[in-house]
Amino acid sequence: MLLFLRLLLFTCGPALLLSQTRLAVSDEGSHIVNTITGQPFFYLGDTAWELLHRTDEEEARMYLTDRAKKGFNVVQTVVLAELEGLTAPNSYGELPLVDQDPTQWNEAYFTYVDRVAEMADSLGIFLGLLPTWGDKFNQKWGVGPEVFTPENAETYGRMLGERYRDHNVIWILGGDRNPENEEDFAIIRAMAAGLETAVGNLQLLTYHPQGGYKSSDFFAEDEWVDFHMFQSGHGRRDDKQNYDFPREVRQAVPDKPVVNGEPAYEDHPVNWRPVNGWFDDFDTRQAAYWSVLSGTAGHTFGNHNIWQMWQPGRAPISSARTPWKEAVHYPGVAQMGHLRKLMESLPYYDMHPDWDLLNNAPNSSGRETVVAHTEDMTHLLAYTPYGDELRVDADQLPTPATYTWFNPRSGERIPFTPEEAGNELVLDPPLDPTRGNDWVLIVSR
Repeated sequence: MLLFLRLLLFTCGPALLLSQTRLAVSDEGSHIVNTITGQPFFYLGDTAWELLHRTDEEEARMYLTDRAKKGFNVVQTVVLAELEGLTAPNSYGELPLVDQDPTQWNEAYFTYVDRVAEMADSLGIFLGLLPTWGDKFNQKWGVGPEVFTPENAETYGRMLGERYRDHNVIWILGGDRNPENEEDFAIIRAMAAGLETAVGNLQLLTYHPQGGYKSSDFFAEDEWVDFHMFQSGHGRRDDKQNYDFPREVRQAVPDKPVVNGEPAYEDHPVNWRPVNGWFDDFDTRQAAYWSVLSGTAGHTFGNHNIWQMWQPGRAPISSARTPWKEAVHYPGVAQMGHLRKLMESLPYYDMHPDWDLLNNAPNSSGRETVVAHTEDMTHLLAYTPYGDELRVDADQLPTPATYTWFNPRSGERIPFTPEEAGNELVLDPPLDPTRGNDWVLIVSR
């Protein structure tokens, strides 16, 4: 009962419990809305690709409960999983398909998927459900095998839609693969058509491309894509794709929202090589705030150990090093909850990036300060990754106004009064500038 009340307090505010919710794209195309209340839905996702393949019911419940407590309303996972999903059985010894035929299902496997979907519903979480990982239609790398054709993809999509149309599900096609030929495009479009036949407008659809790409690179004109997704990936620190891609998508397809579906994972080796170091919670915060203040409708977080549900005895993918049940307590995940609470306290859906407002703000080397505000300047946010001093002409900000520093590590808010230097306001965050001393400036009228 206590958990239910806590979840009710967190997820109500702008929306009802998600188990009572259908989602749609806002009329102006900037964000996602709860169709029952008309209120915005800030997409806060966690990455658990192997959840349906490598957990039992007790483990799934522990993980989903933890994520719900920390403010997540989406969990991204895969029906036909990446890690030998067609040939290595799930935790109950079951394979998903009969004779690797996408239209012939092993009911015992899908009964577990049903149970996880029911758990997510009860916790107010949407499953960001990938019908398949991309190696099953474009092996490229991984183990495959490729089992999809346009014909069986449509049937498979329809069967999935019919089975899960009454659950909290957002459909994510692709699975870390780009379509590379006519057949790939035909398979994806057929799977989307099958889903749409079954679910109509009850559930949203999008596409998860591989790193360094956007779904709009391939499907900008496709009506079945309700919102676009990009992957800034794991190749480098201070990745400008986090703030460039949202603007590029919104300029190309202004009537559809966009979400960063896979940024750098916490505890992932930089560029897949431990010698380069490991992404930490600061890297995940920087990617999140850069993305959101550049116009996304939410954000996806990931921990490298959790997406693969790594534990001793399993071969680690890309140098995973922490048992996943320990990694659930890493700091980055709770900090994403602070992000959601901040954005939901403001009309983020009416805010637009503004790169020219500040005077001589840092604009390189990971110190880039991203600013977003409403058109009437009643609300403004500015994210400084290093806690650099910011300056702005006084006549650019509303009068009177309240000024607050928001600590993205803790969620603490610190009111302050800016200093004046001639015609400029000086906005100096707490502590000395350094990597990871990141702050969010809030100005409200």
